[in-house]
Amino acid sequence: MINNIANSVKELCQHDSSGHDWWHIYRVVNLAKNIGSKEKADLLLVETAALLHDLDDWKLELSDSENLPIARKLLAENGATADFIERVLTIIKEVSYKGAGTKTKPSSIEGMAVQDADRLDAIGAIGVARTFAYGGYKNQPLHDPNLKPTLHNSYEDYKSTRTSTINHFYEKLLLLKDRLNTKTAKELAVQRHRFMEQFLEQFYAEWNLD
Repeated sequence: MINNIANSVKELCQHDSSGHDWWHIYRVVNLAKNIGSKEKADLLLVETAALLHDLDDWKLELSDSENLPIARKLLAENGATADFIERVLTIIKEVSYKGAGTKTKPSSIEGMAVQDADRLDAIGAIGVARTFAYGGYKNQPLHDPNLKPTLHNSYEDYKSTRTSTINHFYEKLLLLKDRLNTKTAKELAVQRHRFMEQFLEQFYAEWNLD
C-alpha cells in the first residue's frame, strides 16, 4: 500500500513549483517517521498521512481541504479499511497552519508527528528556500517595507490577506518553533530557527545599505 501510494504521489507532484513537490513530501515522511518512532506513534498511520498530507492542500490549485478527495481515493484504491482511511484523513485535516491566532494542536500523537515534520520542513535553510519558491508561485512581492505583517486571528484571514515573502516569516515561520508538539521536533527546530533569524539579519543589512 505504501509503495503504491508513494508512486502515485510522485506522479501527481512531479511538476510542482510551489515548494510542495515530491521532495518536500519525501522529507516530511522521513522526519515524521523519525519523530513518530521516538514518540511511540503508529508508524503506518504516520507514514501514510505524511505521504498524502499535501495532495488536497488549500494552497494548491483545485484543492478541497475539507473533503480530501485525492487522498481518500488513493487510500480506497489501495485497499485501506474505512477506519484507517478516516484516521489518516483526520491527521491530514489537522496538519495545516491556520494563522497566528488559531489553535491547531492535533488530537493524536500520529497527527503531532506529521504536523511537526511538516513544520520543520517550513523552517531553516530549506524553509527559506521553499518560502521564496511559494512567494514566486503566488506572485507575491519579495519585500515591501510599506506592507506590514499581520498576525491573523482566523483561518479565513490567513488565507485571504495580501502579504510579501518577508512578511511570511513573521506571520508564520518564526512562530513555528514554539508551536511544535513533540520533544523530538522541538530539539530539531532550534538550529533551523536560528538560521532564519540570521538570514533576516543579513537580508535587512543588504536591503538598508546606504
